[in-house]
Amino acid sequence: MRALPDAEEVIAYKMPGFGIGQSIIAGYAAFSKQCGLYLAPSAIKSHADDIAAAGLKSTKTGVTFSPSQPIPDGLVKKLVLASRKDQNL
Repeated sequence: MRALPDAEEVIAYKMPGFGIGQSIIAGYAAFSKQCGLYLAPSAIKSHADDIAAAGLKSTKTGVTFSPSQPIPDGLVKKLVLASRKDQNL
């Protein structure tokens, strides 16, 4: 992932994702009706307006999207950097 060049690809919580050391920065998954990007709750909360402006839905720990309406690259970058910051990395 370009936004986290020092992260390693990991499997955590039965999902692929990106981690640094023992910390999971972001995870992702695809389901039959949607996809999800999973992050620190503070990252979702601090970018709730950007998520809504992109027409996406979120939960406490994730942003759901469809392949036909993916998360904009710039928003992914903001979210993963906020998730990393939340973990003091």
